[in-house]
Amino acid sequence: MIRIAAWNVNSLKVRLPQVIRWLQEQNQAKTPIDALCLQELKLTDDKYPHAELEAAGYLSLVAGQKTYNGVAILVRRGALAAISSNVETTFLKPTRNIPGSTDEQQRILAATVCFKGVAPLRLISAYFPNGQAPGSDKFSYKLAWLRALEGWLSDELQQFERLALLGDFNIAPGDIDVHDPQAWIGQNLVSVEERAAFQGLIQLGLVDSFRLFEQPPKVFSWWDYRMMGFRRNAGMRIDHILLSQQLKGLCRASWVDKIPRTWEQPSDHAPVVAEIAGI
Repeated sequence: MIRIAAWNVNSLKVRLPQVIRWLQEQNQAKTPIDALCLQELKLTDDKYPHAELEAAGYLSLVAGQKTYNGVAILVRRGALAAISSNVETTFLKPTRNIPGSTDEQQRILAATVCFKGVAPLRLISAYFPNGQAPGSDKFSYKLAWLRALEGWLSDELQQFERLALLGDFNIAPGDIDVHDPQAWIGQNLVSVEERAAFQGLIQLGLVDSFRLFEQPPKVFSWWDYRMMGFRRNAGMRIDHILLSQQLKGLCRASWVDKIPRTWEQPSDHAPVVAEIAGI
């Protein structure tokens, strides 16, 4: 069994202690996180804390950017197959950004990883554009980015049958994923266009791991820092782990871990996790 996760940390420089604490607590609970996809690093490659994370037992592949964006894939060294234990062979066939796109924002990072007892997995850490508001230039950029992503993922799925897309999608796919659907009608993150783009990914053959299982009501992954959003559970589920059809049948659980959101100086997002059976 391996556990894969995604977490928008909203500045790794600020949240590195929380990331290490969460990983260590999961290890102590005997539910280690074997792969963690981070978003919104907000630092450049040369500022990435490789040493600190390696001391915690994790190797990293990074696509950083100053001030904004940035994504990473962390893998637990102890979970790697022998063939992947060398740093040079840990992250196979790496891809940074959407191939063919001229966008220089660091939002996509992909690699194939070999874990013990598990056939190779293609992991994609993704930080979808926010979009700001329907009708804005940033919203147009988001829709264009989503179209490019769908085209590229179609090709990826042809090459890699065991694929997981993890990250901050900045899309709440259904009203069930929004604390107050009526208040959000027509707004960014829930617009018809964004939800159609999410469904476009599903139509490629990907599945929302969270919805493979019966879940409690009002489970969210993001809460606004303002107006006591977390205390009131006024949140949205915009962080997701989508799995290819081959991984769908191997997924044993999927959940949101709200605990890190209760810590001091938290990210506004909580980690999302999926368990994949070995085969």
